[in-house]
Amino acid sequence: MPDYIAQYRIYLEQEKHASANTVSSYIRDVTQFCAWLPEGSDLRRVKPAAVSDYLTYLTDRGRSAATVIRSAASIKSFYNYLVVSDAMKANPAKGIAAAKAERKCPQILTGREVELLLEQPKCVDEKGFRDRAMLELLYATGIRVSECVGINIDDLDFQTNGVLVTRKGGNQVILYYPQEVADALADYLKERKTMEPATPEDQNALFLSLQRKRITQRAVQKMVKKYCALAVPLKKRMSPHKLRSTYATRLYHETEDIYLVAEALGHSDVNTTRKHYAAMSDQRRREAAQNTHLPTNEK
Repeated sequence: MPDYIAQYRIYLEQEKHASANTVSSYIRDVTQFCAWLPEGSDLRRVKPAAVSDYLTYLTDRGRSAATVIRSAASIKSFYNYLVVSDAMKANPAKGIAAAKAERKCPQILTGREVELLLEQPKCVDEKGFRDRAMLELLYATGIRVSECVGINIDDLDFQTNGVLVTRKGGNQVILYYPQEVADALADYLKERKTMEPATPEDQNALFLSLQRKRITQRAVQKMVKKYCALAVPLKKRMSPHKLRSTYATRLYHETEDIYLVAEALGHSDVNTTRKHYAAMSDQRRREAAQNTHLPTNEK
């Protein structure tokens, strides 16, 4: 039997031009579904009932609604591929819907937790200055880690306190940051001058690793988690994305402008932003009603 999953991977990569993360997620979900099927099952003979039973199985195992929904989408996409490639006539996952995921407010840091986080890097050596500047920039602009590591020294403008950021798809935008961030970047660049990059390609990279190479996304993620663990009495699971959510939440609180937040985050579709922050707006209204309500006998 042909290796349909391997063929599907090639289809995602070469025809759909899906990102590496998307390909990895789809292939993982489909592989897990195939492993759940009885041994030796022909993927082309799967019935809608089997797909439905698998989604129920995931729910019964305690998987989140979001995970079940994603798995359903992955399986549906896989069978769509088999249909368009003439391996099957009908998609057995078509019309099967998983339970809707509960809309939750983004998990964010409080103002005091942000202060403690930004205080964690000790500016006594190049690493401390670098980490402080990165944390300040990530929090103040809401940029993605991939955008942060791609910044070059030439992208900074200390006259306007702006930084040129390359978004997904290659689009570029100038984001602005407060003077505290400018000061942290200037302090770091003084240390940066003493660091000889490992290769000519790294000469213009803003943030360097201790090996004098452009810092990696993985290194930034580990750095943020380390300082969060030191700063926050965490039952929260923190990540660079939580800093991004904290920035977006603060911006939305200050402006109540979902379009401005979408633009700042680099969302091409404002509905992507709205679905994450609409619940937050509802929660704020409920809290306001609770805090301003007066008993009926109070004058």
